[in-house]
Amino acid sequence: MISIIIASADPNQLQQVTENIEITIGVPFEIIAINNSDGGKGICEIYNSGIQQARYNILCFMHEDIIIKTDNWGAILKNIFDNNIDIGLLGVVGGSYKPFTPSTWEGLGVKNTFCNIIQSYKYSKKETYHDYRNPKNSLLERVACVDGVCLATTSKVATEFKFDEDTFKGFHVYDIDYSIAVGSRYKVAVTYEILINHLSEGKYSREWMEDTLILHNKWKDYLPINVGAFTAAECVYMEKVTFKEFIKRLVALKFPSGIAYAVLKNKFYKKSGLYWKLKYYVFKTYFFG
Repeated sequence: MISIIIASADPNQLQQVTENIEITIGVPFEIIAINNSDGGKGICEIYNSGIQQARYNILCFMHEDIIIKTDNWGAILKNIFDNNIDIGLLGVVGGSYKPFTPSTWEGLGVKNTFCNIIQSYKYSKKETYHDYRNPKNSLLERVACVDGVCLATTSKVATEFKFDEDTFKGFHVYDIDYSIAVGSRYKVAVTYEILINHLSEGKYSREWMEDTLILHNKWKDYLPINVGAFTAAECVYMEKVTFKEFIKRLVALKFPSGIAYAVLKNKFYKKSGLYWKLKYYVFKTYFFG
C-alpha cells in the first residue's frame, strides 16, 4: 500500500526509523532505503531511483532522523488521497504564500505557515517544542509548498512528476521545487492528522543559497504563488520582509552585493513598487551594516 523512500546516511537512524514505521504505520508497506552515506548522490537522484523501485500506490519520501508519533498513519494517508483526488502532494509543514523573492517555502511578515511537528535540535541547545500552527482548526490545509521532512504522493503523480536531478545535485530545495511542479497541476496540502518528531533542524549554508537562487530563476515566470487569498498589499509586504531577510542571509554567507542587485533587476520589483526601497536597503546593509 505504501512505499517509503529514504536517503540513508546513518545506519543507526535508519534502524530507528524502520522500527518506528513497523510499529506505527498500520498498513502493508515497503521501505526502499538507498545508502548515501558517502554523500555521492543528490536527494533528487535518490528519490527518482526510489520511484522506479516502488511497488505501491502511495509513495512517502522521508528523512531518516524522524520519529512518527501517530498510530495507523498509513491508513490516514490512504484516506486523504482516496477522498481528495485533487491533492497531489502532502506534507506536515508548509506555507500558503511562496514569494517571488528567494526564500524558503513560506513568506515572512504575514502569517501563512501551517504545521504540526515536534521540532528537536541537533546543532544547537534549543529545547524541543511542538510547533502547531492551525489557525482554521482544520485537518487538511491547502498550501503552496511543503517542507521535505516528510512528503507523500501517489504513484500516478510520481509518474507525471520526477524530482529535478538535472538541476539540483545536492540536498536542498528539492521539496520546494517538487511542490511547485506538482502544484502546477494538483493541490499541495498539509495534514494535521500525522505528528512527527524531527530530530534535527535545517541549516542555511552557501550551498542552500546557491540552490535557492537557481530555484527562483527556474520558476521566475511562475512565482509568486498565493493560495492563501492574501490581498495585494499583504503580498507586497511579505515580499518586502522576505527580501530583507534574503539580504541578511546573503551578507551572513558572504555573498557579494551583485547577487542582490541581480535579483532586484527583475521587473517584478518595479511593478510591485518595491524596487527603490529595496535597492536602498541593499546599499545600506552592505555598506553600512
